[in-house]
Amino acid sequence: MLPVPACSDERAGLLGPHGASRRQSRHDSTPSRRRRGTSVTELVAGQMAEGTSCLGDPPAGAGALWETLSALLPHTKEELKLDLSDSIERSVVTLLQQATELFYEGRRDECLQTSEVILDYSWEKLNTGTWRDVDKDWRRVYAFGCLLKAVCLCKAPGDATTLAAALRVCDLGLLMGAAILGDILIKVAAILQTHLSGKRPAQGVAQEQPSTKKARTDHVVIPEVKLERTVPRLHRPSLQYFREHFLVPERPVILEGVADHWPCLRKWSLEYIREIAGCRTVPVEVGSRYTDEEWSQTLMTVNEFISRYIVGESRDIGYLAQHQLFDQVDVENPDLEKFPRFAEAPFLSCILSPGEILFIPVKYWHYVRALDLSFSVSFWWS
Repeated sequence: MLPVPACSDERAGLLGPHGASRRQSRHDSTPSRRRRGTSVTELVAGQMAEGTSCLGDPPAGAGALWETLSALLPHTKEELKLDLSDSIERSVVTLLQQATELFYEGRRDECLQTSEVILDYSWEKLNTGTWRDVDKDWRRVYAFGCLLKAVCLCKAPGDATTLAAALRVCDLGLLMGAAILGDILIKVAAILQTHLSGKRPAQGVAQEQPSTKKARTDHVVIPEVKLERTVPRLHRPSLQYFREHFLVPERPVILEGVADHWPCLRKWSLEYIREIAGCRTVPVEVGSRYTDEEWSQTLMTVNEFISRYIVGESRDIGYLAQHQLFDQVDVENPDLEKFPRFAEAPFLSCILSPGEILFIPVKYWHYVRALDLSFSVSFWWS
C-alpha cells in the first residue's frame, strides 16, 4: 500500500484502478568516464601477485577521512569479494580480483584505471535491452567498480572537488548498481557527505553556490474537484477504524492531522535541502510529461537542480525522478483515439495541503500535479 504525505504546499491528484503491468526503462544519462579502448581480456592478461594483501596503515597525509573509510573495508583482499553467478564472464571476475589486489597493495592509479574499465564494461551491460532484463549480478559488478573507484579517489589527500567526484561515483553506484557488502556504498556516501559539509568544489562553483533568489511562484489555477468524485477525508482515525474501513477494503482516503508532528513540516525548505543533500547526485526528469517528445532524463546534483529548475529561469520543467517509469496516458489531455476506454475509467480526485496524507490502495494508478513548490514522501505498506 502507498500513502503519500504531502509535506509542503498543495498538490492535485487523480486516482483510478489499473490493470496494466509496470515497465522499467534503462537510464539514458551516461556518467562521464574516459574510454581507454582497452578490453577486459587485455587487462587481465598480466600476472596477479600471490599471497594475502592487507590494507595496512593509512597513506601519509590522508588523515581522518581515510581512517574512517578504511574501517568500513575488510582487512584483507580475500574478504573483499563478490559471489557471482556464471552469468558474469570469467574475465570480468578475474578483473575484479585484480582491481582488489591493486587496491590492497596501495597501487592507487592502477586500481583507478582497472575500476574504470570495470565500470565501462558493466555500464554497457546495464544499458543493453530493458532494465528489468538486466542480470542483478551485473548491477553488483557495477556497484563494486564504483566502490573501488570512490575509495581510490579518497586514498590520497585530495581537495573538495576530488571528494565530490568520489561522492558522485557512490551515488551512481546506488542509482544503477545493487547492494553489496552490507550496503557499503550508502555508508561511504554518508561519510563523504559529512566530510564535505562546509566545503565546496573549486570547479563549477557558479552552479553549486546557494542562490539568494527566491523560488519562482507562478500563479496556478486551483482545479475544480467534483463532490461526487472527491476522495473522503478522516481526521486522525484510530488504526482499527482505518484498517477496517479503508486498508482492508482498499478504499482511498485523505488522513488529516496524522503528520502534524513531523519535523519536515517545520524544517523542510530549499535552504535545508541544499544543506543536507546539495552535493548528492540524483536523476532528474526534464519535461512536463512522460508523453512529451522532448521529455528526457539526466543526472545532476541537488544544488544544480534547485538552481536550474526552481530558482532559475529555465524554460524546461524538471523534477527529481524515480527509476521505474510507466507507459502513461496524458491524464489531463488524453488521446482518446489511441486510448478510447480511458474516457470510461472511474477515478477520484483531491487537493492535498501541507501535512495531509493520501492513502492509495494497491492496484490504483495515481496521477499528481504540483500546484506549488512541494516535497512529498512515499511509504509502501507491507
